[in-house]
Amino acid sequence: MAAASSSDSDCGRSESNEVSSKWLDAHYDPMANIHTFSTCLALADLHGDGEYKLVVGDLGPGGQHPRLKVLKGPAVLTESPLPALPAAATAFLMEQHETRTPALALASGPCVYVYKNLRPYFKFSLPQLPPNPLEQDLWNQAKEMSLPSVPVFLDVSGQWDVEFRLAAACRNGNIYVLRRDSKRPKYCIELSAQPVGLVRVHKVLVVGSTQDCLHGFTHKGKKLWTVQMPATILTMNLLEQRSRGLQAVMAGLANGEVRIYHDKALLNVIRTPDAVTSLCFGRFGREDNTLIMTTRGGGLIIKILKRTAVFVEGGGEAGPPPAQAMKLNVPRKTRLYVDQTLREREAGTAMHRTFQTDLYLLRIRAARAYVQALESSLNPVSLTAREPLKLHAVVQGLGPTFKLTLHLQNTSAARPILGLLVCFLYNEVLYALPRAFFKVPLLVPGLSYPLETFVESLSDKGISDIIKVLVLREGQSAPLLSAHINMPMSEGLAAA
Repeated sequence: MAAASSSDSDCGRSESNEVSSKWLDAHYDPMANIHTFSTCLALADLHGDGEYKLVVGDLGPGGQHPRLKVLKGPAVLTESPLPALPAAATAFLMEQHETRTPALALASGPCVYVYKNLRPYFKFSLPQLPPNPLEQDLWNQAKEMSLPSVPVFLDVSGQWDVEFRLAAACRNGNIYVLRRDSKRPKYCIELSAQPVGLVRVHKVLVVGSTQDCLHGFTHKGKKLWTVQMPATILTMNLLEQRSRGLQAVMAGLANGEVRIYHDKALLNVIRTPDAVTSLCFGRFGREDNTLIMTTRGGGLIIKILKRTAVFVEGGGEAGPPPAQAMKLNVPRKTRLYVDQTLREREAGTAMHRTFQTDLYLLRIRAARAYVQALESSLNPVSLTAREPLKLHAVVQGLGPTFKLTLHLQNTSAARPILGLLVCFLYNEVLYALPRAFFKVPLLVPGLSYPLETFVESLSDKGISDIIKVLVLREGQSAPLLSAHINMPMSEGLAAA
């Protein structure tokens, strides 16, 4: 495996030390000119020599000149043109003999091309060539499984002859789960947005959506969890570390991050110089745990997982505290608890009636207090449509002189208010105001007008009282607004 280039070392050294310390930077080539998706990447031992190669169904720049590339390490081993854009690539065994050299299947256009020893071996055209009779029977059985919409992502688990499940994410925003003997979907998972990826992790279906979220579902359609992503999801794939029995989902984001999740727990974050558009994890060369990424600009990134690396939940970033998932140590039921439970069970009807009676009394008292406040205009917001006003008072200072500021606001949409008066009611033995009664200027809608005055405390006994503020209309005795201001104690007189 080639060493990391200097650009890789300069661009991602700090991120690699802090976040991606579990990975070794094996290779980075921003000019590799590889444009593909995760479904068009496959790792296979094509020559049976124990060294795995990377098979790439390359779309070409701008979707022009698609090609089939086979990489040995970072170098291109073979390259051949394709007649149409590739859709998927995989390796499989054609014959069960000792060498067990896999063949390569590539879906391109309406055909499936099979390569043996990197040479064209077979071409299967779906509409034209008649299939094998045994295959025809299997296709007829599969044809009976109908879906309400066009599938875009498929995931299959199990065996055809025994039991299998087929999960299909369709263009109508739903995921349908079919079983072996079902002609129609047995379960339906309704998503709030279009799916952008489907990966099965153990028995959980992990779905990425266009709302930048990862959702976990069971095979019966029950939602288990949801994780919000910081950016748009571009690609998804499975990370399987067989030596430790770990399966996780990898998600490439538009902000240049690759996030690895086990269920909803974040395991690791890998930051790349460019947004990743395809992911592939497995044995490459002679390394068992290799991560291969291609970027939006056509770059190729290869990272190797350290043999001592252990993924720990919550190691990627701060999340919910671990105590949130711990079960509470509930004490044993005491005799008093049991007796109280029996009493509540026997007198449950009477207790409910008493509760309802107290609740009705509370509502009546609250309604009476509200009516009294309306009648006496004790509320700071006017309830009349003609004078929509709002009053807010602020007291500043330590004493014996306080600054009292009234913020009066006209809350109407377009009508100004004129002819208002402000009156102060207070104990003249305790306080003195230079102006206890003054007129309010024209109030423009939407603006808050500060009306300032000074209050002087006359008592030296360290006591305080309430000052009432009334907002009146000229010619009317009933106030429009009122406020009760609890004056603070004069700390100046107390200190003297």
